[in-house]
Amino acid sequence: MLSIGSTVLTVEDIGRAGDFWRAALGYVNRRDPSEDWVILDPPGKRDWAAAGASLALSVTGYPQHYPPRIHLDLYAEDQSAEVERLLALGAHRVDWDHYPEGADWVVLEDTEGNRFCVVETGPYPAP
Repeated sequence: MLSIGSTVLTVEDIGRAGDFWRAALGYVNRRDPSEDWVILDPPGKRDWAAAGASLALSVTGYPQHYPPRIHLDLYAEDQSAEVERLLALGAHRVDWDHYPEGADWVVLEDTEGNRFCVVETGPYPAP
């Protein structure tokens, strides 16, 4: 059976992107970054099968695709506080006019233009 181990985001500035995502998620470097690659893990993750997907950042030299074809959903118990914290870390609001009435997410971009949503969490729905 397969599981998602890492999501890879392309970036232009590995240092800036790493600083943003470490601060945003509280993740740590798996090992020292190279000039074009770093893997960030949840703190305490000690092996491949441990809980929590990793986030990898890769300098590819390819331009960003707009709109992006993939994005992260970050779950937050206090969405407005998390959005403000992420903006203070360098995220940007996305001018996006497709929110349905009562949307429980806000679209942001990281320092490299990778989009992500901050989703207000509530009770997990029963199956």
